Amino acid sequence: MTDALLAFDGSGIDGGLYTRVIGWAQDAPHWLDRAITVWSDLGLGLFAIFMLYGWWRARGADSAVMARVLASPLIVVVAYAANSVLKGLIAENRPCRQLPGSVTLETCPVAGDWSFPSNHTVIAFAAATALWFAHRRLGAAALAAAVLMGASRVWVGVHYPHDVAVGALVGILVAAPLAVLAGRAAPLVDRARSGPMAGLLGAGLAV
Repeated sequence: MTDALLAFDGSGIDGGLYTRVIGWAQDAPHWLDRAITVWSDLGLGLFAIFMLYGWWRARGADSAVMARVLASPLIVVVAYAANSVLKGLIAENRPCRQLPGSVTLETCPVAGDWSFPSNHTVIAFAAATALWFAHRRLGAAALAAAVLMGASRVWVGVHYPHDVAVGALVGILVAAPLAVLAGRAAPLVDRARSGPMAGLLGAGLAV
């Protein structure tokens, strides 16, 4: 409880907007709230599917594309780790704990489970950004899903809008340079494609 009392209060930034959004959620049709809640809980799995599809497509692409796709899960892990450090440094209370009377669709996380920035949003935008550098259309679809993921975290009541906005920025800023650097591993993919991993990596033929 002491940790919660000493935590940063982010309600002065956009607490009013947060309250308005969770009010919209309370007035929305049940089916819509249910769909958003399920998406908020399970939607990150879609980004794993995006990565698998990216790998499938990259089997016929050049080695730089395959290198970036293979690096995308690692890029997500790095972004998550960086965000975890930032979360601990800022130690912002969840809005559903900070603002009295908040009625939320999702159970409010326990005290000490900090709010800023949103881990879900960081993961989603890091994955989408990494895939953008491999396949533009796939990356665009993933970015659209990332926006929906971030918005859902406010809708269900566990994050302020600024948690999501900064989470998106962290995901992009961490993933973009790493995705560019991953392309330099193309020679390693070239060598792997001529060995036992050829079946998994493809021959790099034009799609």
